[in-house]
Amino acid sequence: MHFNNEKERTLALRDALIAKGMHTQAEVDAVEEGFETWTPENGAAVVARAWCDPAFKQRLLADALGTANEVVQPVPFGGWDAVAVENTDNVHNVLVCTLCSCTIKSLIGQPPHWYKSLAYRARLVREPRAVLQEFGLELAPEVEIKVWDITAETGYMVIPARPAGTDGWSEAELASIVTKKCLIGVEQPDVTRVRRDAVSVGGAREVQHA
Repeated sequence: MHFNNEKERTLALRDALIAKGMHTQAEVDAVEEGFETWTPENGAAVVARAWCDPAFKQRLLADALGTANEVVQPVPFGGWDAVAVENTDNVHNVLVCTLCSCTIKSLIGQPPHWYKSLAYRARLVREPRAVLQEFGLELAPEVEIKVWDITAETGYMVIPARPAGTDGWSEAELASIVTKKCLIGVEQPDVTRVRRDAVSVGGAREVQHA
């Protein structure tokens, strides 16, 4: 079969998956619509809630998708499972997809270009400390670095450690310092980036996981 361009090839693949019963049209529609709402602001709102509510954080660590639903109202998609991993004084978590470039897009957004690069995917598992240093993240030698490889079945999100000096901040202010890089684990939240006019994304939004 000949295709004139990538769009034709993509549409043919979509139709084939539906015809074989691997996905429904409703699921495909949900993915297409989801691109508009899949942003790291969703994950940032979840992290901010976890920083403010210890009980929420414990639920998040036990059931990431179900608990994230309390903040951004996601709908589990296609049997995807997710795990939240927490940074502490002794452990730093960082994510990679060694096979391609998967993330929990509904919470982290589309993968950045460097995340998709072969160099990042290959080197992070071999020399994570060196890679993090190249991102400007210097960790103490005694801090254990855990690298989580996302698979087709399981995704991960990082809960960064709450920075000092943020007591009394609103959830929206806290969320404003949590970037996509923080959710992947190559950056720490920077309190100087706080947006005092920030508005929480939590509550009314409906997001589908992928």
